[in-house]
Amino acid sequence: MLLAQLLHFSPSRAQLAVELAAIAVAAALLTLALAAVALFLFRRRAREWTLLFFAVFCFLYTVRLLSERDLVRALFSEPINFWSYLNWTITCTILLPFSFFFRLVMPENLKKHITWMLVAQSAFAVFGIVGAAAGMRLSTLGLANNLVVLSTILLGILLFFFGTKGSSAWVNRDVRIFVVGFLIWVAFAVHANLRGMGIVRGQNVEFLGFFVFVACLAYISLNRIFANEQRLLAIDKELEIARTIQSSILPKSVPAHTGLEIAARYVPMSAVAGDFYDFLPVDGHCLGVLVADVTGHGVPAALIASMLKVAFVGQTPHAHDPARVLTGLNQALCGKFEEHFVTAVYVFIDLEKEILRYGAAGHPPQLLASKNSAEITELAEGGLMLGLFPEAEYSYAEMPIASGSRCLLFTDGLIESANPSQEEFGKERCKQFLQSNTNLSAANFVGRLLDAVAGFSGHASGHSQSDDITILALDFQ
Repeated sequence: MLLAQLLHFSPSRAQLAVELAAIAVAAALLTLALAAVALFLFRRRAREWTLLFFAVFCFLYTVRLLSERDLVRALFSEPINFWSYLNWTITCTILLPFSFFFRLVMPENLKKHITWMLVAQSAFAVFGIVGAAAGMRLSTLGLANNLVVLSTILLGILLFFFGTKGSSAWVNRDVRIFVVGFLIWVAFAVHANLRGMGIVRGQNVEFLGFFVFVACLAYISLNRIFANEQRLLAIDKELEIARTIQSSILPKSVPAHTGLEIAARYVPMSAVAGDFYDFLPVDGHCLGVLVADVTGHGVPAALIASMLKVAFVGQTPHAHDPARVLTGLNQALCGKFEEHFVTAVYVFIDLEKEILRYGAAGHPPQLLASKNSAEITELAEGGLMLGLFPEAEYSYAEMPIASGSRCLLFTDGLIESANPSQEEFGKERCKQFLQSNTNLSAANFVGRLLDAVAGFSGHASGHSQSDDITILALDFQ
């Protein structure tokens, strides 16, 4: 059967040349489509959507181009109606990925108009496919399609030239290349559609113009990829600088005071984070400790943390008064940002008088454990978060320090760490861990606590961290 079909196919030399050229172009287009899909799938960090629309466009055109070749049809035993309906279905839909690509590379002021063009094309695609399935003659539908294609081309040209008149769109090299390739394809497409309407004669070599246009689209997509990569490299460099700056604002070491052991652990969610802690040494027996959490993550939160560092250094004159420290921080931050705020806890320790003063601003209650008692005290004295209300007032509580006590300061990333079932580590687990590990040194305690949280939430097995975590353990000896 296959041999009989091949023997029945006896094209002229010119027709055979066109057939072979079309198949060669189809092979090249298919290769480009597969390469574009591979690039799109493997670039998970910053996918370029023009690649996907380019690949779909090339694939549909490739299938249609091959389905029109007598040499390809001779290899299969499908009836002529099969090829006709396959060709028609692709013809109805092929403009959609092209228009999506067109919308992505064009200036913003044209995107709304292109969206309406997409709606009209989608409506015609549905009409054409449903009409063919309902028994409408393909020759009639094909004539309507020729008019739609010619109208789309004319509308696209007018829309572009009038929409970019007087703008900087022509400065964009991608736009210029798109226009050149598009006009070359338009010339071939107009000839093909006029040939389909019986106005002109000759071989249908529209695929040659299309191949030139596809080469231009491929160049545009690759150029956008390289531009995105350069932007990502620039962002990575800026993030590295931000991370370095943020590291510089955190204490290099913990203060050394007789009768006080301090251990701190800072585990950011990303390269730069919004958690912050610092110390305010007053003299050999007095020390202020601040732990803060800026809403959000990334560079904005890190910048606010840097502002908090500067504001905190200015609170030294009244370090003994947590209410004044928090008021000063709030006044320094108010009006500096709109969508963020800061929660904070400030603790002042007087080792000579053996007292601890505590104040907070929208921060979760911190914990105080005694070595000789099973009771865990929640330090819950607080006020409004920092940076939102200029007139906010703060207060503090004072309590004696018992020998062997441990004060645990933390940000909400500790207690809100959740496991795959969305169950949080919680304050009660934190209390239990604090009660059962009073014999550990401060450094070992914070290390074990982080390990417990990582094991509970799955961070240890590769699950991503959902928030920054900061822990300080203050042991009074």
